[in-house]
Amino acid sequence: MEQNLQHILVFKTNIKTEADRQTVKKLLDNHACIRQWNVDLHDIDCVLRIVSPRLSTAEAIALVNRHGYECSELL
Repeated sequence: MEQNLQHILVFKTNIKTEADRQTVKKLLDNHACIRQWNVDLHDIDCVLRIVSPRLSTAEAIALVNRHGYECSELL
């Protein structure tokens, strides 16, 4: 399945451990606008990628920040 690159949001986070990932999993898996997501725990920037046709960068950042994690757009 081909992804529209405009629908892929990429962030630098402080989601560093598997426990952190499991916490974030609960909120991202249940969000209606998110089709797919992953976080690279081995990357220095703990990169979070979200595939969503409707979620804005600001909304994604606010969602992650509300749950106690740092999140900023990775350009």
